[in-house]
Amino acid sequence: MSRAVRERRPRGRSRVGERHTVEVGPIAHGGHCVARVPVEPGGSETRVVFVRHAIPGERVVLQVTEGTDGDRFWRADAIEVLEASPDRVTPPCPYAGPARCGGCDFQHVALERQRALKADVVREQLSRLARIERDVVVEAVAGDVPENLAGLRWRTRVQYVDLPGRRRGMRQHRSRATVAIEDCLIAHPAAREPAPGDLTETVGQHEFTVGGDGFWQVHPGAPGTLVEAVLEALEPRAGESVLDLYAGVGLFARFLADRVGPEGTVAAVEGDRTAAEHAVANLADVPGAEVSCGSVADVLGESFTAPVDLIVLDPPREGARRAVVEQIVARTPRAVAYVACDPAALARDIGIFAEHGYQLASLRAFDLFPMTHHVECVALLVPARD
Repeated sequence: MSRAVRERRPRGRSRVGERHTVEVGPIAHGGHCVARVPVEPGGSETRVVFVRHAIPGERVVLQVTEGTDGDRFWRADAIEVLEASPDRVTPPCPYAGPARCGGCDFQHVALERQRALKADVVREQLSRLARIERDVVVEAVAGDVPENLAGLRWRTRVQYVDLPGRRRGMRQHRSRATVAIEDCLIAHPAAREPAPGDLTETVGQHEFTVGGDGFWQVHPGAPGTLVEAVLEALEPRAGESVLDLYAGVGLFARFLADRVGPEGTVAAVEGDRTAAEHAVANLADVPGAEVSCGSVADVLGESFTAPVDLIVLDPPREGARRAVVEQIVARTPRAVAYVACDPAALARDIGIFAEHGYQLASLRAFDLFPMTHHVECVALLVPARD
């Protein structure tokens, strides 16, 4: 679950292995906290260090894991806690911690504080990138197994590394090194690995055909929660026209079709061919529903050029970006629901919407990935009032 990182060419003397005692600063986007250390003992020049396994306000000993003299910042692990936060807990997973499995960021943090830290990240990204000051609350999501009270056993898809002796493992953080594990504590009891073939997922009154190795939300409560949030934000009306961008297998389009009814129109755009084919099947009983396969920017450049009432977009981690945002506002929707898995990309795109007269009307954030730094947001954008 932890993504490997490409090796970078060193830019000067390596600082890997150095240890420093620091006061831990604020949380940063990416599952780490910010600290500063002197570049040379006793010197006034400092370097920013992104520290994992720490909590803001703690006093820790960190060990540098990445960094050279020429880097703007270094990375490190907190390997000893000298003054602990009251929100520090013993990680429930024995594989969590420095030089262990990189799949979780916050096993050492009490669950409520995890959500507060994620809220801090969303708030900071909105302030820095969109110039918006807004209070943020990260909401818990129903759908874990009943006996879970600690943010565990929620992940329905897990990809392991095959190890010798028929063992399985996980990657270390930003590394291809592996850690053999027997049980991943955030894995749902019915979790499975991605595999070819189709599956059926049920959300509310609808069933969806999805690829066994394609995209589908991994928290069992996520699809229903996000559909409810999008519908609440957009308030679709009978007879309205809808564009569902980055539509996947048609989850949002199907429920929006229910709301706009047979007199309304629904069109979905998805770049992955298999997902688009599934969307066609999942929308087969929606009169006049249209599915287009291709880059969202390219499809919008050629099709659906008339004004539209509502748009929902659920882009990948890099966000929608300027080319798509500008084509969205050109269709003058009365409301846009933006589903985002990366708060930095969301804040950047909200800033672009603002350049074109659309303002952030509401934002909800959901803890769909407990024990990790990831957070899902649903933002509502509407034309700004004079």
